[in-house]
Amino acid sequence: MAEFKEISPNASAGEKLMNWVDNRFPASKLYKEHMSEYYAPKNFNFWYIFGSLSLLVLVIQIVTGIFLVMNYKPDAALAFGSVEFIMRDVPWGWLIRYMHSTGASAFFVVVYLHMFRGLMYGSYRKPRELVWLFGCAIFLALMAEAFMGYLLPWGQMSYWGAQVIVNLFSAIPLIGPDLALLIRGDFVVGDATLNRFFSFHVIAVPLVLLGLVVAHIIALHEVGSNNPDGVEIKGPNAPKDANGHPLDGIPFHPYYSVHDIFGVGIFLMVFSAIIFFAPEFGGYFLEYNNFIPADPFQTPLHIAPVWYFTPFYSMLRAVTSEMMYALIACVVVGAALALLKGKLANIFKVVILGGAVVVVAAMLTIDAKFWGVVAMGGGVVVLFFLPWLDNSPVKSIRYRPDWHKYMYGLFVLNFLVLGYLGMLPPSAIGGRVSQAGTLFYFGFFLLMPWWSRLGEPKPVPDRVTFTAH
Repeated sequence: MAEFKEISPNASAGEKLMNWVDNRFPASKLYKEHMSEYYAPKNFNFWYIFGSLSLLVLVIQIVTGIFLVMNYKPDAALAFGSVEFIMRDVPWGWLIRYMHSTGASAFFVVVYLHMFRGLMYGSYRKPRELVWLFGCAIFLALMAEAFMGYLLPWGQMSYWGAQVIVNLFSAIPLIGPDLALLIRGDFVVGDATLNRFFSFHVIAVPLVLLGLVVAHIIALHEVGSNNPDGVEIKGPNAPKDANGHPLDGIPFHPYYSVHDIFGVGIFLMVFSAIIFFAPEFGGYFLEYNNFIPADPFQTPLHIAPVWYFTPFYSMLRAVTSEMMYALIACVVVGAALALLKGKLANIFKVVILGGAVVVVAAMLTIDAKFWGVVAMGGGVVVLFFLPWLDNSPVKSIRYRPDWHKYMYGLFVLNFLVLGYLGMLPPSAIGGRVSQAGTLFYFGFFLLMPWWSRLGEPKPVPDRVTFTAH
């Protein structure tokens, strides 16, 4: 048991209260470790505000969600009407609802930008592998949270979108139909589905999400933040002052807390402008079909998920019977290169050859719909392996060969094109482009162990480069 700290009798009431709390709960210690004495690199740029913005949007979503639950009814006969009641009759209900719906899209905007910053500056590299893994798990939980929340308004697109996505699970061999039935709770999307999704959206997934966010922050503060140069400021060889503080670091508070507050101010201005002037955002944030009550007997002309799912939805639609031959060719070529170029023991060669034969046999016998589901899920899962796929001798894009920047730029453009195509009805040209885009997306990651080593990197400085701004 820790000893109680004594304080001068002449101390102020505030100091006495803080001492009383510190003797029972490490409030000051936590504040120092994670704020005033947490040293972050002094060369952060604007890309580093999106982590704190993600935390802000999470708080907005939780608070607005609490107020929405007060008037929402998770009943298939009453759900749509309860949302309309919130919008029309609950004082300021329209504002709370629009904050929540806009917040969902804002969450994915800042998370995508946060992940792209990590991709650019190598924030997933040693020793931050666990920080990246927790971040990817947050992204996965966020997708589950958004999908389940999307059903709750019980509009046309909510209903039919859930019908399409849940039915995809039935494509999984052996367990698929039973798994889809378990998720729906019925043979069709109905009241049981709505209640299940409501309980997961309001209770289960947010608890997981909060736990992952705490783990993400703790892991980050344990190893320290990365920076645009990819130079470690806290390593054993990093320069330090007489007190052991890194010379290339500054306390997070007040320097970066003020920096983040500025970013929050800009974000809230844009966020408020969308809420008050364009809450549907042209049908991208709130589809027009979702203002029509769910009708199991009338299918919308074109069913598509919300914009933040559409890149992965494009990957799902890209895998057709024709596409399977291209994927089989990729597996065969990959196995052949591994056997011919790799210096592997005979046992590993046998494993690779056997694995390739099994995968090709499975591709020929299992329906393409299943492999579309695999591609959609694999588009997210492959992100978890990024720390072990990147073999570049340097972390940051600043010091990689210039053509790497074009590769990353092409990856972003490809992701945006896949997202756009996922919003459109299927077409012959769009299908071909999405197939090429899907191959490029997976090729970017799966071939990274090879292409990330190519080219001569620029010299990495010993100290971080910093220009006051």
